[in-house]
Amino acid sequence: MATSTLTETGQERSFLFPAESRSRMLHSTGLSVRLASRSGDLVTPTAGLAPGSIQANLIVLPSKYAFDFRNLCARNPVPCPLLAESSAPGRFDSFKSHIPGVGDDKLFLVSEDGSSAIDIRTDIPRYNVYHSGKLIESGCTDILRSWNQDDSVAFLIGCSFSFETALTEAGLTPRHIERGMNATMYRTKIPLCPAGVFHGTTYVVSMRPYKKKDVERVRDITRAFGLTHGEPIDWGWDAVARLGIEDLDVVDWGDAPVTAKGAKFGLLRPKSDRSTASDEDDGEEEVPVFWGCGVTPQEVVMRAGDSVEGQVMGHMPGHMLLLDVKDGQTRQCV
Repeated sequence: MATSTLTETGQERSFLFPAESRSRMLHSTGLSVRLASRSGDLVTPTAGLAPGSIQANLIVLPSKYAFDFRNLCARNPVPCPLLAESSAPGRFDSFKSHIPGVGDDKLFLVSEDGSSAIDIRTDIPRYNVYHSGKLIESGCTDILRSWNQDDSVAFLIGCSFSFETALTEAGLTPRHIERGMNATMYRTKIPLCPAGVFHGTTYVVSMRPYKKKDVERVRDITRAFGLTHGEPIDWGWDAVARLGIEDLDVVDWGDAPVTAKGAKFGLLRPKSDRSTASDEDDGEEEVPVFWGCGVTPQEVVMRAGDSVEGQVMGHMPGHMLLLDVKDGQTRQCV
């Protein structure tokens, strides 16, 4: 079973117990995760599900903002790597691929019983809905009422959950998967390049703790996954200040990070902000490692405020859309 609470920002904080963790592993394909979300059987975060499948963030905009958003992604490919978009305004069941070498018909496979391959309105465990930059609905299990049949355009943005299988296979399983938690996400002070109506906003980052001695291996492994954020943008305790994060234990989305023993991760931060290793340092110290995050488009919408008219929809952070594309199909030679 699982329990959950809502944070002050409206984000669900979920805690998975071992029995549920085992049942979640039954979802071994992107299609099975989508169908479970569609039926309402899956309402929890998707980290660790369907290993090797590409996971995607979602943002749904009125069509008049589609051009500006494409430009935003092109100008900011690290936090906003564009994977696909609705084939036409209003289409919730057909997508145009932006993944090199992956055709439109390969994004989502039809099930053997003939079930629709994709319905973006129902195939994510939980969603957020915004109006005039304000979060008005959090954690809903579908967006059927909010979707505009004539005008909504869905954009799929790469998600770092997609490279977690490679990390796990290398013996570097992310802490949130080990403990059945949601990922950890923060606002930063790193500016995005503006595009049209979308300006004056900053990166969102995800964070995973790793031993200092493992950071270079983590960088090497994730570097090939450029379509799902690639290698970290910063790491170490000095990075916390560089990114403008005040307190690692106070998150903006997801679950607060913990140590291997379950204590607050921020307690490991040195009293001074020095992250330089001492002569006795054996690399066993855990440090924060930060990646660009596909929640950035939702931050962009909130910063845009009244400049974006109409309803905007997105995934609830940590609750992703799973594609039928495998990570090996998007891995780049580096």
